[in-house]
Amino acid sequence: MTIDHDPRMIFETSGDDLDDAQRMYEAAYEGSGFSTHTTDRMFQYRFRVVGDETMSFRSSRFDASVRGEVELRDEYAVMWLADGGGRVDIGRDEVSFGPGNPMMFPTGRPFEFELADVRQSLVQFERTYLEGMAAEMHGVQPGPLVFDHAATPAPDALRSWNRQVQEAASVVLAKAAVAPLVLAETSRTTAMALLRTFPHRLLAPDVALPQGATGRVREAVEYMHAFAHTPVTTTDVAEHVGLSVRGLQQAFQRQVGIAPNSMLRGIRLDRIREELRHGTPRELTVASVAVKWGFAHLGRFSAAYATRFGEYPRDTLQG
Repeated sequence: MTIDHDPRMIFETSGDDLDDAQRMYEAAYEGSGFSTHTTDRMFQYRFRVVGDETMSFRSSRFDASVRGEVELRDEYAVMWLADGGGRVDIGRDEVSFGPGNPMMFPTGRPFEFELADVRQSLVQFERTYLEGMAAEMHGVQPGPLVFDHAATPAPDALRSWNRQVQEAASVVLAKAAVAPLVLAETSRTTAMALLRTFPHRLLAPDVALPQGATGRVREAVEYMHAFAHTPVTTTDVAEHVGLSVRGLQQAFQRQVGIAPNSMLRGIRLDRIREELRHGTPRELTVASVAVKWGFAHLGRFSAAYATRFGEYPRDTLQG
């Protein structure tokens, strides 16, 4: 069969100049503050990207140490090493890693990393493409994805992921031309495998971001929406965005005029209302839903619910 058009794009560069390598990696990952140092290895680097506008395979050899900050604004990436090691999300949800299990890069915010003497592979997906696949999988409208980069996927899921990566690599990295439909199907099956493997939450597209919320306040609100179902506290939120609790409170008051604990409580009340509206008295009780979302004192919960929605939770459930 003759293939008229191979949709893959290929970029490759290599060398032995450390300054050139630093500039190249900063540009490739839209990074900042990169610093590099030689190790006991003779320095060489090699960087290769193969893929299309939806999915790409990247491989990198870097015989030195590098530290800096990056933010993946337009893509999601899973990484694994064949050699070397490092740390990611330094000073926040820090994770150390070496050869072995793959790991998602943090999403939705800048993060600091450190690597040394690595042979690194990545699979990267264009942001809106993977969000569309997640929406299809979960039966909802597309929205931002929040991956827990510190979570360890289940062993069975990892085995399936590794098999899919091997199959996808045989297509994407093939020397012969690849048909567009074959590459599209490979992207789709690999995206679905990623979503089945790596713990994540999908933020609803109608998540209410307060007017004026920017920077770390916006990041904090998105984090609250993503993890309101867990016992997360405003202390956890502050640590996640790199602020003290007092700093977070001041930022919220300055930008949106509300305390962060009030914001988190309101998000949870909204989630409770959705559950009560879609449930019946046969399926659940007000008390069970309230406790599930962290409200232990039912009297205070009912009062807060009535203040926010103009009716008591039992009325919502019965309605």
